[in-house]
Amino acid sequence: MRVIHLSGTLEAVGQTGKKTSSLRIKMYRPARGPSSSRILNPYVVCFIVVAGVAILAVAIALLVYFLAFDEKSYFYRSSFQILNVEYNNKLNSPATQEYRTLSGRIEALITKTFKESNLRNQFIRAHVIKLRQSDGGVMADIVMKFRFTRNNYGATMKNRIESILHQMLNNSGNLEINLPSEVTCNFDRATDAFFSSECGARPDLLTLSEERVTGSSRAQVGDWPWQVSLQVHGAHHCGGVLISKAWVLTAAHCFKSNSNPHQWAATFGIYTVSPLLRIGVRRIIIHDSYRPATHENDIAVVELENSVTFDKNIRRVCLPEAAQNILPGSPAFVTGWGALEYGGTTVIDLRQGQVRIISNNMCNAPSGYDGAILSGMLCAGGPQGGVDACQGDSGGPLVQEDSRRLWFLVGIVSWGDRCGEPDKPGVYTRVTAYRDWIAQKTGV
Repeated sequence: MRVIHLSGTLEAVGQTGKKTSSLRIKMYRPARGPSSSRILNPYVVCFIVVAGVAILAVAIALLVYFLAFDEKSYFYRSSFQILNVEYNNKLNSPATQEYRTLSGRIEALITKTFKESNLRNQFIRAHVIKLRQSDGGVMADIVMKFRFTRNNYGATMKNRIESILHQMLNNSGNLEINLPSEVTCNFDRATDAFFSSECGARPDLLTLSEERVTGSSRAQVGDWPWQVSLQVHGAHHCGGVLISKAWVLTAAHCFKSNSNPHQWAATFGIYTVSPLLRIGVRRIIIHDSYRPATHENDIAVVELENSVTFDKNIRRVCLPEAAQNILPGSPAFVTGWGALEYGGTTVIDLRQGQVRIISNNMCNAPSGYDGAILSGMLCAGGPQGGVDACQGDSGGPLVQEDSRRLWFLVGIVSWGDRCGEPDKPGVYTRVTAYRDWIAQKTGV
């Protein structure tokens, strides 16, 4: 904002007679010539009129565009009761195959119904945000995304969506569905709470861009909301992963020189120097069988002094089942504040890199780690090197996205030979191998 100060001087001139008792003040005003305000230049008038009409036309055009052509995303929430599926504990976690299968069937059914309707061009996708127990079956809480112009938003569109959903009763395959009486427009607090509590859900769960990171690059706010910086005396030391409101998963070797919890803190956000949140550490639990010489059992959990409140930028990652298969060649992402090259210094802004899972057999080749990769370890990188974790990334997450766009923690940055060297990929603690240990220590 610019402030312009105007200053000037007002001077009064008077004349006082020495022998008179009266004071005469003479006021001067400029002589009046032909007033320019009385006769306006016709060109000026024309310009003013044309400018006014143009401004009005632009305003009307913008209004018409936003009402008639500009499309916006709208969200609708509903709950469906599945009558012929019995609820069990396997449906309590999105990590289970049972949860994925049933959620996928429901989402596919909704998608098919709308793609065959007159809203096929407006429907974007559906997502099951929770499966819960209900009388006589399973209740599925669902969010649906549409995109249409503003003038189409309202009760009429809501009624059309409800009408199309009821068509699923005649096209639900082998799922017996009890549809709701109404659909809730846009997000409300309950929907926000569902999204915040769901593990592995990024803020853009329903609006993910098709663009994917192919190399190391800066992360944006909210991209990896489970990322933690573990700091000593205010300085970043290791990465970590939020797995619940009170627990952070990390590497055991992070505490080789300092395991005093009172000197540690966990921060959240993409910057280490200006975090969104800072919380002290209550205790540190290192795996009893951690072997620094071989990097075996390089895992630890950190309990926070206070529980975090989940929001769009701070939330937990999904933990895999112990039996979950991590396929060689599948893509994964590693994130952290580590050095950009071997021997370098850590950075203050979170970085992300896409790597590929490498089988332990290939990683143990003579040209690679020659048998040093144990069953509780996982390799990820590329045959030509390049993108890799480095110093300062230790304890951070290696995650994969499932078919429903939820993110699962498959590895914890552990060790490696330098950074980004050919045939020397990053080595991670294999999370599936320690799933029972994590549950025993944290209850997660």
